[in-house]
Amino acid sequence: MTISRRTLLAAGAAAGLLTACGSNTGRGDGGSGPRLSQWYHQYGEPGAERAVQRYAAAFREADVSVQWRPGNYDQQTAAALLTDSGPDVFEVNGPTLDQIRGGQVLDLTDLLAGVKDDFNPAVLAPKTHEGRVYGIPQVVDTQVLYYRKSLLRDAGVEPPTTLDALVDAARALTDRKTKGLFLGNDGGAGVLGGTPLYAAGFPLVTDDGRVGFDDPAAARTLGKLHRLYADESLLLGAPADWSDPSAFLQGLTAMQWSGLWALPQITRELGDDFGVLPFPADGARGRPAVPVGAYGAAVSARTRHKDLAKAYVKWLWVERTDYQKDFALSYGFHIPARRSLAAEAAPLREGPAADIVRFATDHGYAQPLLWTPAGQTAYQDALSRIIKGGADPERELRGAVRKVAEEIARVRA
Repeated sequence: MTISRRTLLAAGAAAGLLTACGSNTGRGDGGSGPRLSQWYHQYGEPGAERAVQRYAAAFREADVSVQWRPGNYDQQTAAALLTDSGPDVFEVNGPTLDQIRGGQVLDLTDLLAGVKDDFNPAVLAPKTHEGRVYGIPQVVDTQVLYYRKSLLRDAGVEPPTTLDALVDAARALTDRKTKGLFLGNDGGAGVLGGTPLYAAGFPLVTDDGRVGFDDPAAARTLGKLHRLYADESLLLGAPADWSDPSAFLQGLTAMQWSGLWALPQITRELGDDFGVLPFPADGARGRPAVPVGAYGAAVSARTRHKDLAKAYVKWLWVERTDYQKDFALSYGFHIPARRSLAAEAAPLREGPAADIVRFATDHGYAQPLLWTPAGQTAYQDALSRIIKGGADPERELRGAVRKVAEEIARVRA
């Protein structure tokens, strides 16, 4: 999953953001054939930019100009879609429901004919509205619980498979030098988000568009996260936050919630002295949960070459499976969006990597289209007050439920 998720920029701000774009968008006809512009957000992995340029150059039906865009990419793209100066094809975390319902992106459902079931359903779902697909997932990112085998063995602790067991294990693993668990320097509210709710059997938003966690049992689950804080089992104030595995590698914590991207470094430094788990289940309705996310390829409705732009997306992210595996595993460490490619990729077939692929397939969830930034903020603020302040979980959750319900009603109006 990408880490930062940002909001749609208001139309009135579009002109200021687009100043830096200039006229070098690749729009219009010229050169040896039709020209298409393609935007990506700036990846941190070395070689990724050259790779996508190489892919684009191999497409023979058009001259594809790739732009690698730093800064607040999601806002830049949202603004550009409201003008005639934006990209033809673009990478997107969504598209958002506003972009879909506003007719800013093209329907790409036909591109997946015959292969739709091969795409990870958890990451395809938030790119789908009313049965129509508006973004083709590129790669899958996810987060899991890393644990140090030797530290658990020395403490006589089994890898936790329930939330109660996680709380007990974190307490048992905490001593003068090592904390039991690291969920981020804020105590976990930021990174965990809805994961504990899904692990208790409560989605953020139900399939029929209602708040999914309006239940006292959901509040009880979140209350258990405060026990970790009250027990002083959580590592707080680490030199680097949850996305960096350094606290785990340095022995500051026996267990850490972090991303798939950390796996190669952890493997290099710890060998086989670690294991991975999904977030553990809680309650009678519970099941393990892992958050998944995927940037995808979308097509602007303002493109002058609709059929050609769609053909390019299909060629790159549906047909060219060699490029898809290369993009997922040669520049950083990700899971291909197509399940068949994940199953056959050698780096993902053994050990913890294979476990994580299985977790993402069996227990993965993604933030739904109706989960708006305002709703997310209300929920995470409540979660932070529960974890760190010991606030009453039922009262806090009632407030979050009201805000999320208001947001769902607003975007569906």
